[in-house]
Amino acid sequence: MFIFSKKSSLFIPVLLAFSVFFAPVSVTATQLIDRENTQTITPKTTAGLQAFFKALDYNWMQLENGTPPFILGKIPADINSTVSTISKKHTFFMGLLPMILLANHEIKEEREELLKILERHNKRATNASDRERLEEISKRYGLRGNPLTDHRARSRLLQRVDTIPPALVLAQAANESSWGTSRFAQLGNNLFGEWTFKPGTGIVPRGRPSGEIYEVRKFPSIYESIRSYMNNLNRHGAYRKLREIRRELRKSGQPVTGMALAKGLQKYSQRGEEYIREIQAMIRHNKLARVDTAFLRRPKIEILTSISTTGSGLLSTRNRLIGHIPPVRHNP
Repeated sequence: MFIFSKKSSLFIPVLLAFSVFFAPVSVTATQLIDRENTQTITPKTTAGLQAFFKALDYNWMQLENGTPPFILGKIPADINSTVSTISKKHTFFMGLLPMILLANHEIKEEREELLKILERHNKRATNASDRERLEEISKRYGLRGNPLTDHRARSRLLQRVDTIPPALVLAQAANESSWGTSRFAQLGNNLFGEWTFKPGTGIVPRGRPSGEIYEVRKFPSIYESIRSYMNNLNRHGAYRKLREIRRELRKSGQPVTGMALAKGLQKYSQRGEEYIREIQAMIRHNKLARVDTAFLRRPKIEILTSISTTGSGLLSTRNRLIGHIPPVRHNP
């Protein structure tokens, strides 16, 4: 697989593995957010998505109240034509932020699990299950070597299994997908331009040179596109500097921000430093630094009664708030 920045002609090979999902947790630590029971929504219109936000009292200007957990299956096709530029941006950011936080909590739990395995190893208390799990995590993050016997491999793995600042994810998603309006975002839920070399499994780019077989990968949901992108930044050699910046910030007790990690994106685009400046400008202009401290709300048990399933509506009155019903299998 490849990641391709539409801003450049640079192709970066990436091997990804997503066979296992982990239950993310909210920052409250006392309330598990079960991904399998997290509501998946696929609104047909931007108005429907905004009505969903309103029903949850989810406001871009009041993120200090927490972000409700949900998975957005698709960005509405009319997002570029039915609302103002400001409203489009806020809707795009609000639609992605819960999934970014969920994906980061998957990584956080995986890191905590890794640290526990290594701690047991130090006490000579590991077992076959620990070794199998460690091998699985190492494979996911493209690590060579045995972290139990090679301290350098252990250090590299701990440097890779770490979260990505939401501000960076939002800025790159907006930049690479043209605020969710690109052909690949709309047809394949692909926000970051990931490629596949399995013919017939993706979207054939217009103007693809004769003889080439690459396609732009399709994702079942935007959430999978975000997870894939995060895994790419965490494992590929092209982003070693990004991971080193993150490691040094953690060692010195400083906050890990999107603005800081953007400096490690030289190889994301052929434009190098110019691309970095562009991403940092998007973070500043859209005041995205504030989302680096965003957190997921505790799920509530309430019934949505004010949203219809037509027009601007999204969910039926049978549906409860996110986190307390089975995932939606189809739209009413």
